[in-house]
Amino acid sequence: MQIIDKIYINGQFVTPQGTEVQTLINPSTKQVIGQVTLANAKDTQDAVAAAKQAFKTFKHTTVEQRANMLQRLHDAVLARKDELSEAFIEEYGSAAAAAPNFTDIAVKSFMLAKETLESFAFTKKIGTANVRLEPLGVIGIITPWNANYTYIASKLATAIAAGCTTVIKPSELSAIQTQLITECLHAAEIPAGVINIVTGTGQEAGTELIRNADIAKISFTGSTEVGKIIQRGAADTMKRVTLELGGKSPNIILDDADLNQAIPLALMLCYGNNGQTCMAASRLIVPEHRLGEVKAIASAFMSHIKVGDPREMDTQIGPMVSQTQYERVQRYIQAGIDEGAELVAGGMGHPEGLEHGYFVKPTVFANVKPAMTIAQEEIFGPVLSILTYQSEEEAIAIANDTVYGLAAYISTPDMEKANRIAAQIEAGVVMINGVMVDMNAPFGGFKQSGIGREFGVYGLEEHLEPKSISGYLIQD
Repeated sequence: MQIIDKIYINGQFVTPQGTEVQTLINPSTKQVIGQVTLANAKDTQDAVAAAKQAFKTFKHTTVEQRANMLQRLHDAVLARKDELSEAFIEEYGSAAAAAPNFTDIAVKSFMLAKETLESFAFTKKIGTANVRLEPLGVIGIITPWNANYTYIASKLATAIAAGCTTVIKPSELSAIQTQLITECLHAAEIPAGVINIVTGTGQEAGTELIRNADIAKISFTGSTEVGKIIQRGAADTMKRVTLELGGKSPNIILDDADLNQAIPLALMLCYGNNGQTCMAASRLIVPEHRLGEVKAIASAFMSHIKVGDPREMDTQIGPMVSQTQYERVQRYIQAGIDEGAELVAGGMGHPEGLEHGYFVKPTVFANVKPAMTIAQEEIFGPVLSILTYQSEEEAIAIANDTVYGLAAYISTPDMEKANRIAAQIEAGVVMINGVMVDMNAPFGGFKQSGIGREFGVYGLEEHLEPKSISGYLIQD
């Protein structure tokens, strides 16, 4: 069992003043694998103070200096990528075949930020004004449990590129992953105070970041419900916010799509990362006259999806992260049944033989109506809702009939048609015939899926404040 009893402040591993202890459980076995002592509000204040002090000098670092830091961070995380993947499998339940992909994203984040930094113009001439883009200050970073160290890396990389210092509050459910990546970051020998990490609850550490006047911006990934709390709290000190929130992503299958390719892909777009992802394509929108074919293909494919031990390389879906998340998914499956959706595959309870972990049956509902709970609310589990349309216009209307707008998917061999429809979809990211997230392009949501953008130039600019300088020459 791993005991984690240190947090990271001002370049040092220190004992937290908080005394609350969080038990860490392997979701595949329900066995205790560790415990972490959580930071409290006073620990968070100390971390903010360290970051504030470090910002005084860090904001004056050169592009070359910060680029060198990003290179060192990349190298340090790369050196322990296998350990990070292993922790993601054990602590979160990621399928072993998928875990290295998340680790690779974490590693690459630093190099992508370095490339953006080296080509970015921090000064511009606009009209008669000289415009300087200056670092905001101390960034409060709050990361979720479904890809903890990946988010830490990508958010931190952008902050470093901008010349901002950071206080990071990771999910307390991901403390083993956090410990590992903290050790990586420490090994990169970044100036003390630039990176501070306080594993704690949202009520303690998170609330302190939101209300602390020395935090210039909150960068948060998580639920829309918590995002609203952050936005309300940030208003008191006029903090900037980047909020990457929930989703109920549509996947429109056009009439000319090859269903034998599109439907298996659709299932995996919903079930990826155990269905616990904000980008999950959880609403499958298909031509009404092809519903019979869709159900038959989906049912057949479901019989070949392996749910089980995430350490086995042929496992495609692992467990939910916790008992709380397991129960949440069960409630939504029951709601689908109660509201009259047709159960095509899956259903309530554990898959046979997997009662020892937080495993759920990957589920498919057909004849789902747009107003049903499972078509409107984010489930964050492997539950797919199939809706039907009679015209292209109706398909677009159904896709947009949601408070969310993070991602959307379209399947068709006709790229001209796909791009025409993509232009009408209310989502920050639209992908055609698969998953293609370019981490140089802006990432974020419309509507209640968030505020602001991450990655590349757009993400960097969210950490900078423009200052316009104009003047006249005074002559005698």
